[in-house]
Amino acid sequence: MVSSSWKRTLGNVRSFVGNSLGGLRGGANLASWAVAGTLAYFLWVKPSRDLKREQERKAALAAASDPYAYVEKRKPIPDPQETGLIYGKRAGTKDSGKDKP
Repeated sequence: MVSSSWKRTLGNVRSFVGNSLGGLRGGANLASWAVAGTLAYFLWVKPSRDLKREQERKAALAAASDPYAYVEKRKPIPDPQETGLIYGKRAGTKDSGKDKP
């Protein structure tokens, strides 16, 4: 009885996986995944890589044109309440000295 239980469980898992993949078996399943993968590559992956390469190429051209140009190497911390950007220790609030006598 115990051996039939795990066989049934394994069969249920295989059935679930097969159904979740579209219910196709064999060559049709492989062909459909190949078509889906090819479409995904040409619609999402390739354009993303091409855009990244183009941006890197433009950045390299810009850097080559002026090698002494200043380039900010650290990312600013967003601060929507104050000025929008913080690069270090805050100087203080804007109204810190107005209300004091």
